[in-house]
Amino acid sequence: MPVSAPLMVGGRRLASRHVRAATLLAATVLTLAACASGTESGTTGDPAGSTPQSSGSADAQPAQDWLSFSATTLDGPELDVSTLAGEPVVLWFWAPWCTICRAEAPEVAQVAAELDGEVTVLGVPGLGPEEDMRAFVTDTQTGSIEHLVDTDGSLWQRFGVVSQPSYVFVASDGSAESFSGALGGDELRQRAKSLIDG
Repeated sequence: MPVSAPLMVGGRRLASRHVRAATLLAATVLTLAACASGTESGTTGDPAGSTPQSSGSADAQPAQDWLSFSATTLDGPELDVSTLAGEPVVLWFWAPWCTICRAEAPEVAQVAAELDGEVTVLGVPGLGPEEDMRAFVTDTQTGSIEHLVDTDGSLWQRFGVVSQPSYVFVASDGSAESFSGALGGDELRQRAKSLIDG
């Protein structure tokens, strides 16, 4: 039976317990990064490729630029999102294997139902196969929300999303703001309503 070479760092051999500790640490970091904790970024990725300004700044991109794209929905048909330009829109970025996304999904659906006709909530699932996305929607009963399939990550990249769950809030005046992490139902409701009032 061949013997594997010892792990060397800086010319020093690491003991197996150090290797196990380093492996455990790396796994922990990756697990924690898989579902983000809440952080306000205030910026989102720009449709033209540059970094847009935070909500309320003089250089905020107009809504028709933020929403000037089409995407295939999880139900099959393509949605021309540009038809929502000038209206309040909340984009909810989630992954089918994300436990935080799964836990918050019922509250997202509830807020979307409460604000139906005033704010459009769009799910943007990525980082997984479509069959897993459909199973997530069925399991979480979020089928009342339109979900835009983003298997290649182009929409996540467009809006500068690097972790899930994340949100992008696009107001009717064209200002946009992002939030990375879970939002409880109350805070999501408050932020979505501010798109109407603001």
